[in-house]
Amino acid sequence: MKLKKRNYGITPFIVILIFIMMLTGCGSTSNGGMEEGKVNVVTTFYPIYEFAQLIGGENAHVINLLPVGVEPHDWTPRSQEIVNTSKAQLFMYNGAGLEGWVPGFLKALDKDSKVKAVEVSKGVKLIESENSDDAHDHGEVTSTENINADQHHVDPHTWVSPKSALVMAENIKNSFIEVDPSHQSQYEQRYQVLNDKLLALDQKFESELAKMPNKEIVVSHQAFGYLTRDYGLTQHSIMGLSPDAEPRAQDLIKLAKLVKEEKIKYIFFEELVSDRLAKTLAGEADVETMVLNPLEGLTQEQEKNKEDYFTLMNRNLQNLIIALK
Repeated sequence: MKLKKRNYGITPFIVILIFIMMLTGCGSTSNGGMEEGKVNVVTTFYPIYEFAQLIGGENAHVINLLPVGVEPHDWTPRSQEIVNTSKAQLFMYNGAGLEGWVPGFLKALDKDSKVKAVEVSKGVKLIESENSDDAHDHGEVTSTENINADQHHVDPHTWVSPKSALVMAENIKNSFIEVDPSHQSQYEQRYQVLNDKLLALDQKFESELAKMPNKEIVVSHQAFGYLTRDYGLTQHSIMGLSPDAEPRAQDLIKLAKLVKEEKIKYIFFEELVSDRLAKTLAGEADVETMVLNPLEGLTQEQEKNKEDYFTLMNRNLQNLIIALK
């Protein structure tokens, strides 16, 4: 399948066309109605949706706002999403600046709405930018230590590290219990299964990455700060936190030099966006490209193949091991 490219210069006409396409069934479940007798949950994007389904189980009806094949930096809600969310009991969003539309969205909800808004990244130690203006102005190569925040001051990509995902899963579980205490034991049991799987994944990342002789990775979009911080790696990115930031030619030259000096063998790109810049840099530095998935959403193919957070994170780990040997 041909994957969607980021384009921030879109016209209102194209926006309307995109909305019509969404409404005619490109994978959005947001038109689904509420279900009586269940906790109705609206989630903003894929990882929260998956965790909410796993913890909510038969007691929950979970609707994901983000259509399949679209990544969250590009998306804003329509009026139908506001109507649906007003009727729900829980609205779960990542926070940390990922969904810039949330404050306006919450204000637009029906005045009688009882929906509880839950920021699921709460409690994760956030990566903040210290000198973002300097990095931006001087075109410095970005790394976890010196984040080019591109007008964001916090890295929102919390879920990409299993350590953060553990915190997020607990927040989701607590919010279910708060709105539906009568099913607390079921939520606790299902949460425990998810928590154990996340702990096992965390331990696997720790033990495997600790063995690697190399610790530097080059990525197209600066989405792996939490993963690199938590497992002792350093990321260098072609673009910043806000993926519309096009690097200048001198930035690519500097990064190509770093790739050669550090003997980096692979440039990572992600599936929901254009791989043009990663391929350009790989060509310049004479190295290969490989996928590192920020799990911002599933492609149509991944959904069809029943991929999930764990299969994709395990593939990320395998690709990191190949790149860091």
